[in-house]
Amino acid sequence: MPTLEQLGSEKYVLLTTFRRDGRAVATPLWVVPDGTGVAFWTPADTGKVKRIRNSGRVTLAPCDVRGNVKGEAVEATARIGDGADRRRIGATLQRKYGLMGRLTMLGSRLRRGVDGTVAVLVS
Repeated sequence: MPTLEQLGSEKYVLLTTFRRDGRAVATPLWVVPDGTGVAFWTPADTGKVKRIRNSGRVTLAPCDVRGNVKGEAVEATARIGDGADRRRIGATLQRKYGLMGRLTMLGSRLRRGVDGTVAVLVS
């Protein structure tokens, strides 16, 4: 079974969050290493943010861009970070994902403004 630290080096990770009724909702996304865990950046008004605020229970598994799982899932706990976390994770994403990361961050900032996104920390 991979560790969260190992998942931080994957290009894509399948994040699974859980609805109030227990149904799983999976989303492939970019992640970056963050201490002994991982972190990701997402628009503040997404369903995954709402589900994480309700219950921080998540699973993460390595996957491809389409969400096809390539390994075992890891159980973890997610929480929404603050503004400093958002800036730090945004900078780390830009370094890891290069030009695509920078363009994605710029496009989001233009569409949503600076406070339209959040960092999610997973440990």
